[in-house]
This record gives sequence, structure tokens and C-alpha cells, in this order.
Amino acid sequence: MLKNRIRVWSLSSHLGSIAATLVGLLVLTFAIGRFMPADPARAMVGEDASREVYEQAVRDLGLDRPVWQQFLHYLGDVFTGNFGHSIRTGRPVIEDIIHVMPATIELATFAILIGAGLGIPLGIAAAVNKDRWQDHLVRVFSLFGHSMPIFWTGMIALIVFYAHLGWVGGSGRMSQFYIGMVPSRTGFLLIDSLLAGQPEVFWSALNHLILPASLLGYSSSAYITRMTRSFMLDQLSQEYMTTARVKGLSRRQTIWRHAFINIRVQLVTIVALAYGSLLEGAVLIETVFAWPGFGQYLTSNLIIGDMNAVMTCVLIVGVIFIGLNLLSDVLYRLFDPRTK
Repeated sequence: MLKNRIRVWSLSSHLGSIAATLVGLLVLTFAIGRFMPADPARAMVGEDASREVYEQAVRDLGLDRPVWQQFLHYLGDVFTGNFGHSIRTGRPVIEDIIHVMPATIELATFAILIGAGLGIPLGIAAAVNKDRWQDHLVRVFSLFGHSMPIFWTGMIALIVFYAHLGWVGGSGRMSQFYIGMVPSRTGFLLIDSLLAGQPEVFWSALNHLILPASLLGYSSSAYITRMTRSFMLDQLSQEYMTTARVKGLSRRQTIWRHAFINIRVQLVTIVALAYGSLLEGAVLIETVFAWPGFGQYLTSNLIIGDMNAVMTCVLIVGVIFIGLNLLSDVLYRLFDPRTK
């Protein structure tokens, strides 16, 4: 009975925390839309519109109402799935985001696979060889990845690997020749090209994906490497590691069967947060590579003051991080039964 009560209390506390986070996110999103210098009404009617047209737009948008009424109206729209129309495209914002999000998910997923695939082994190698040349080499590798501006590395990489060497594709998701050849079923170009039986489109898309995903993955791996190294150093200094060696376990066994097992839960959080950052932080790399994704959509609408699109993008970014945190909690329970 006591265990059940504890579980119910824990679940209620968890759900309450999520609800409070969502409410705070909605308040923040509303504040961004209402208190930023951009004027939604002016952006909708244009700079040359008459005063009468402008005032009518203000009334249509509800900007003449008290702030608390605007907030309640905004909550109603959010809970009914009405995020307004984009000034730039004229379509519902949610349709625009559904259209551009797969491109960013595709890019971020490949990037996090590269980032985690590099960062975790390098972090472990650096910790195991602490203060040796391997450790110094990995730390320099991470320092460059963390310090170099992504837009600068993107331009340099385009010049070297695309323009000069021709090893990879250039800007966009695929070559201009293949545009329109594959019907969009899932929005993920690699999957759609395979479903359509177009291997040449698949290879073109993969060729264009390699360079931006590698640059994002390298940047992400720098953070993952540093955190993995820190977690491993903490575990390697524990007394149970010495005990395991005394019992006859090899160095390799103590590293992978004990130390690495104990940092899996921490790594789940790090990789999940890094993935969330890639989803919402690929703005610069999408701009450099003309990648038609979520980041470029947010940037272009922010420039023209399309607040319906900007507010919805900010809200979606927050929901993504909340969802990734929930996923991390679920994986905690799988990797570490003690958290139950």
C-alpha cells in the first residue's frame, strides 16, 4: 500500500511539473509575440497601408483587447490547434512546420548519430588515458569543435569539399535535376526516394546530407566527448573499480562492464539534450547550405516579423525539449531499475 501511494505521489508530482513547465512555456511564447518590437499588424498589411487598414488589422488580430484577454484567446487557439496563418506563405503555420520539419529531423538525426558515435568512444578513450597524449589529442579535437563558428566551418567546407574537390553535394537537399521526381509521402527524402524506387535520388540526397550532418555532428561530438570524459573520470576514481581489478577482472572488463554501465543514464540525458539542440539550433547550418528546414523557416519569418510563425516555432522547440526529457526518464527506468 505504501509503495503504491509513493508511486501515485511520484506520478502526480511528475505530471504537475510537466503541466507547470507547459504553462510557463505558453506564457513565455505569448510574451515573445506581444512584447517584441515587431508589429504583427504592420507586417500583415505592409508599410504602405493606410491608417484605416492598419487599425482594422489590429482589431482582426485582437491586439486592441486587454493583454489578459489576448492571452486567454491565445490559449484557446493553442488547445484547439489553431496557430494562425503565416504572413509569408499564406498557409496555416502548422502546415508549414509539418512541411519543413522532416528536413531538419533528417539532418539532426544523422548529426546526432555522428556526434554520439564519435563523442562517446573518444570521451571514454580520453578518460582511460588521462593526461597522456591520447587525452590531449581528444581534448584539442573537442576544443576545435566547440570553438569554431559553425557558419564559418560550413562555408570553408563547401569551398573545399564541394567546390574544389567535388566529394559531396552542395546546397539544398538534392541536385536540381531530381527536384519533383519523388512524391513526398513521409517528408523524409531518403525514405521517400527508396519508397519511390529512385536510387539515384537517394544517393543524391545522401550526398547532399553528408557534409552539413558531419559538421553538426562534429560540433555536437565536442560537447558529448567532454561530458563523457568527465563522467568516466568520476567512475574510474571510485573504489569499486579497484575492487573489480583485485577480483581479477581485466582493465577492459572494468571499463565496459562497470564504469560504462554506470554512466549510461547520464549519457542518455546528454545525447537527448544534444539532439534537441540540433533540432532547434541548426539555423546557421541550414542557412549556409540552403537547407529547407525548420531553422531556415524560423529565421525567414523572424526577419519579416511573422509572429504567428515565430511563436509557434518557439512553442514547438519547448515541447520538443519537454518530450526529450520525458523520453530520458523512460530510458532511465530501462537502464537503471533503481530509478523505479
